[in-house]
Amino acid sequence: MNFINGNIVSPKGFQATGGFAGIKKQKNDLCLVYSSVPCKAAGMFTTNIVKAAPVLWDQELVNKGGAIHGLVVNSGNANACTGKQGIEDNRLMAEAFADQINAKPEEVLICSTGVIGQPMPMDAVQKGIREISSGLGGSYEDGKLASEAIMTTDTFIKAYAVQIELDGKTVTLGGMAKGSGMIHPNMATMLSFVTTDVNITKELLQKALRDTVEDTYHMISVDDDTSTNDTVLVLANGCAENPLISAEDERYHKFVKALGEINRKLAVDIARDGEGASKLIEATVTGAVSKKDAVKLAKSIISSSLFKAAMFGADANWGRALCAMGYSGGSFDPDKVSIAFRSGEKEILLMDVGNPVIFDEELALEILKNTHIYVDILLRDGDATATAWGCDLTYDYVKINGEYRS
Repeated sequence: MNFINGNIVSPKGFQATGGFAGIKKQKNDLCLVYSSVPCKAAGMFTTNIVKAAPVLWDQELVNKGGAIHGLVVNSGNANACTGKQGIEDNRLMAEAFADQINAKPEEVLICSTGVIGQPMPMDAVQKGIREISSGLGGSYEDGKLASEAIMTTDTFIKAYAVQIELDGKTVTLGGMAKGSGMIHPNMATMLSFVTTDVNITKELLQKALRDTVEDTYHMISVDDDTSTNDTVLVLANGCAENPLISAEDERYHKFVKALGEINRKLAVDIARDGEGASKLIEATVTGAVSKKDAVKLAKSIISSSLFKAAMFGADANWGRALCAMGYSGGSFDPDKVSIAFRSGEKEILLMDVGNPVIFDEELALEILKNTHIYVDILLRDGDATATAWGCDLTYDYVKINGEYRS
């Protein structure tokens, strides 16, 4: 596996661009992705029962399994809770891009993110699609424009590309994501897209996505809010011309590993870029009785508002981590637990086999002032492990969300 300097257009056959349509006040707000060769599509979507119009559209297209040629993403309006008009507006967006790429509307996926409950400014959107389509290209800069255009409160671009060898053919995967607030396990105002030129069956592409999401996007949280618009899509056009992957063999597992790495990097970047965040928190639980229990415990730690606030204040209040574990629903014996914080080369033990440890407060402060804090939990109940990623809770989070619509 080899990470390269690339993005969503790195795989063969893909083009993209981004531009300003007028959905936002100033920043680029419309992203377009196109494959000249029909793609197989896999997707996973929000678990919120309130689903935005584009989520319903994409779910239907992915489930039908038809060819996909394009993707439209707008950032600025969620097109959620917009009734029948929102459904129609979503169809019109697909139709507008389909006209530009000589495709059918049902061959175009749509994603939206932004303010909930406001009608789409369709005159601006349709005009924007027509005008921005002329900029579609396959250069790194074209992919960068696409990555920029999907951002809302994000502070940096989230994009990666990786290459693997399958049967003597170079297979490339390129990904981009957006997400900063309304992020919680089981996905959140998180949009993530991976393109690949691998030749694989639709069924195995969907399985690969589902399996990798479990250890990546399902293991992040910023604010305990699950969005109406969460979508993760993978498009595979087969342009690498590797022999078809139709069984869970060594080639399939090699592809899954590459997809998992891209999704992990994108997921961690989302947690790192949490609204107002100053620190990434990485909690690893080892020695759990089962993977399910380890997942519950790790997620609960990084989701706890009290623990997140303590990390913001560089307060080694390890009791908040243990408390969060206690109400997580995960099984463990408190009398066997050890807890340590670390960052860089420095580590401090705070609880050992169920007993509090008298620790150096100055060393703890030095560790917790860093921007990447590791929380290591050892349970001694079994062999299972899980890692979750979150961020600290800052004053700026309240400020950003108190003024979100403005």
